[in-house]
Amino acid sequence: MTDRHAGLPKLLLGTGNRKKLKELQTLLQGVPFQMLSTQDFPALEEVVEDGETFEANAAKKASEIAKQTGLLTLAEDSGLCVEALEGSPGVYSSRFAGPEKDDLRNCEKVLRLMEKLPDNCRGASFKSVVAIAAPDRMIGIVEGEVRGAIAREVKGAGGFGYDPIFIYGPYGKTFGEVSEDMKHSVSHRAQAAEKARKVLNEYAKMLSSSGA
Repeated sequence: MTDRHAGLPKLLLGTGNRKKLKELQTLLQGVPFQMLSTQDFPALEEVVEDGETFEANAAKKASEIAKQTGLLTLAEDSGLCVEALEGSPGVYSSRFAGPEKDDLRNCEKVLRLMEKLPDNCRGASFKSVVAIAAPDRMIGIVEGEVRGAIAREVKGAGGFGYDPIFIYGPYGKTFGEVSEDMKHSVSHRAQAAEKARKVLNEYAKMLSSSGA
């Protein structure tokens, strides 16, 4: 950790997904906290994501990890919601095609289920909920959403998850085809992270004023 982080309060990013961790670190760059990850806590017990909503899962992860570690914790739950599939994969996005959580297989399953649907029936949205919890209380819950459509094939090698099949209309390309900066300027996770940044900045001010 660089010297500029010395003395800052700690913030644990509660995700075991390396790609999501990297994205959150990028989106939250500059917050007045020393960011840690679950990799810094090898004995951490895994939190079972059994909620029926993104909010429930994010809140559970943040609260339980904060209690285990004694640290302010940020957790995020997100997924793809397809209109023609009645909101699926939804909270089951990461394991839609099986417990292996294979991104390509998940994408292929969505494409297979939608292969006969016309363009005007392929609407979808990415949703993200970020929860921030201290060991004794919930600090805040924020969310972001971006609307788009499902492609007819996997396109692009960028991003992760369902990015290669999610077409963002104004770009006319999937999130897998555009640059990281282009994705981060409009994505669901970027929207939620920006709102989370405001919550974290206010919390840091409170810590500073209280002398914590």
